Amino acid sequence: MITAVKDMLDAHPSDPGGVDPDRLVRCIEECLSCAQACTACADACMSEDMVAELTRCIRTDADCADLCTATARVLSRRTGYDAEVARAVLRACATVCKACGDECERHADMHDHCRVCAEACRRCEQACNDLLASLG
Repeated sequence: MITAVKDMLDAHPSDPGGVDPDRLVRCIEECLSCAQACTACADACMSEDMVAELTRCIRTDADCADLCTATARVLSRRTGYDAEVARAVLRACATVCKACGDECERHADMHDHCRVCAEACRRCEQACNDLLASLG
């Protein structure tokens, strides 16, 4: 995946304040990728014949996409950086990614879009936890 995340973070005049730049870039990229996968999965679920049975999956996808997008945005801002806010959004994002990954895995054998989404959720959850661990 080619994104401008690293280039934009490198171009910012503020010091990253001890944040591991590689983990930060990976986390932002995984958040953006997960948000896209969750949005697409929710849309695909709504096109399935058994849509009524996928209501929880659709809701969890939407929640996950929203939190992943918010997390990527918060982590992209360096001016006035607040480590406690970063930790809080990372914990929330990891939590919703786990919940969404678990829900999508329930449908992964029947719906390939749920399998792809679950994988994206697991990668994002791991990236959030890795960055969180590096923040101390």
